[in-house]
Amino acid sequence: MAIILVVDDEVGIRELLSEILIDEGYDVRVAENATAARQVRNELRPDLVLLDIWMPDTDGITLLKEWHAAGHLNMPVVMMSGHGTIDTAVEATRFGAFDFLEKPIALQKLLSTVQKALKHDKPAARPALTLEAFSRISFVKEFKRRLEQAVAKSPILLIKGANGGMAEICARTLQPPRAAWLDLSSLSSALTQEMLEKVTGGVLFVPDMAGLGKMQQMNMAFAVDRLEKLNLQLIVATVTSVSALSEAGWDSKLLARLGEIWVAMPSLVGHGDELPEIASLLLTNFVERGEVPTRRLSSAALNALRNLSWKSSPESSWNDLYTLVRNLAITSLEEEVSADDVARVMPADSEGSAEILSLLPLFDQPLREARDAFEKMYFEHHLRIEGGNMTKLADRSGLERTHLYRKLKQLDVKLGKRGEE
Repeated sequence: MAIILVVDDEVGIRELLSEILIDEGYDVRVAENATAARQVRNELRPDLVLLDIWMPDTDGITLLKEWHAAGHLNMPVVMMSGHGTIDTAVEATRFGAFDFLEKPIALQKLLSTVQKALKHDKPAARPALTLEAFSRISFVKEFKRRLEQAVAKSPILLIKGANGGMAEICARTLQPPRAAWLDLSSLSSALTQEMLEKVTGGVLFVPDMAGLGKMQQMNMAFAVDRLEKLNLQLIVATVTSVSALSEAGWDSKLLARLGEIWVAMPSLVGHGDELPEIASLLLTNFVERGEVPTRRLSSAALNALRNLSWKSSPESSWNDLYTLVRNLAITSLEEEVSADDVARVMPADSEGSAEILSLLPLFDQPLREARDAFEKMYFEHHLRIEGGNMTKLADRSGLERTHLYRKLKQLDVKLGKRGEE
């Protein structure tokens, strides 16, 4: 029996649509606003959503875009709109809406649209990215083996140094084929025994411990006591220290239990040669899952990533790279991402990155032009350091003064009064 979620702030419309659809044999759930709709979607995964555009807390278009951006649009959504919002409803198809219904909704139009939406062949979901994709990279392969070894002996695993998307890549690696998956951070209500039984043998996931509220912490404690009985694996990720979580009010017994077995993300420092391949795999995953426009990294951009100075702490480097690649894909104006794009989005606090970033545009130029541009930067830099003193500049550069003047003129390096003398 197909589950249909009806989202509308008008109680009369909710009741009318529910009665019609229930009479047709559908399992109908209702939500009066976007907050309630998110909860039902996360807990029940409906087969179809009838979504009103105008709602008091968050409008239907915004909610549709939110689901689209988060990769949660794995069910057909039919927008419902009044006469004055038809253009808006049509525009919603660009963000994944299957169709739209104009209010007042005719009975036959409702039923035929619902039938078409439920029969619609959705493209097969792309498999989630796992560490298996990085199997040619030895230090990532070793990290994967440590994760697998840990979960084989413990129902709880803490991953240090990752959160969000990077943490999910690690957790998906450990998810058995066809096993159920429940993101505990998506639950805003109390976790129940029935909900846990529905995912027996599966994976419970927490992408960022620091992001959990009191209710979600209680849900995790509830789950921890039932892991072994239901053959569940709990995978928790954090970039926040256990001591900081304790200071934030976490239960000490729960923290102690969660921290018994942990594996830290390997540092990216010293692995510059592997960074281009890692970045390319991340970008391909973003594109294939529809999270970003079609993009590819140019050779210059890959070289720029290889040469960038990464923080020595693994608590940030993987997340920095994941975020940087996603940001590059979303904000680049061209299909091919350039070294200039890398320079534009690279975090400003990366140690030693300023000097390196000033050279990144040279990677996109032919060798001759790149060499001339570098030489001009070189001489201008040392002219400033030497206060325009040509004698000192000649000594530093190892060029005879007559040749030096000729070189500076050729490169169009502007001399101050001191240099002209």
